[in-house]
Amino acid sequence: MSVRIRLRRMGRKKQPHYRVVVADGRAPRDGRIVENLGYYRPKSTPARLVLDLARVDYWIQRGAEPSDTVQSLVRRARQGGGSSLALGEPDLEAQRKRESDALAARRGAERKAREVETQVEPRDTGHGEPAASSTSDASAGEVIAEGEARVFEEAEADAPEANAERSVVRQAAAKSQRGGKTKPSGAEGAGDGE
Repeated sequence: MSVRIRLRRMGRKKQPHYRVVVADGRAPRDGRIVENLGYYRPKSTPARLVLDLARVDYWIQRGAEPSDTVQSLVRRARQGGGSSLALGEPDLEAQRKRESDALAARRGAERKAREVETQVEPRDTGHGEPAASSTSDASAGEVIAEGEARVFEEAEADAPEANAERSVVRQAAAKSQRGGKTKPSGAEGAGDGE
């Protein structure tokens, strides 16, 4: 039985990673293995190689023949890797910290953007009433919604012929004034169908 140290392909289509395995030379590439010695991820940046060199040496002493690629990887691992090849397991704690810091920074930026969007300059409502100031309890959005509802009510009072479009507009204004809550069923009444 000729034993070989070779790569076993894993991963999805066009996203390969390999396990460095000891297998019978007659077994298929992804077939039965004797021992798993590590892995190689060429698509990561930089490529990552995790290899148990003591077990590699053990199998080579026992007569296992490494493939050309595995021989090259073992040589690079003994040299200490390089800029294009990282050795050993990634530091998961540091990676999680970087990800959580990036997430916190992104959420902070989104929060600041929302605060800037919600800050509306006070404006006159057109009825001689003072606009909402930063010291009042009502937010600028509520004041604007109330002003729009008042404008719709005045427009309906000026034009008594209420058609279907204006009714929809009035309902939308009332809905925004109620904070998005809908009317309970049956609130229209029986006399609206005229």
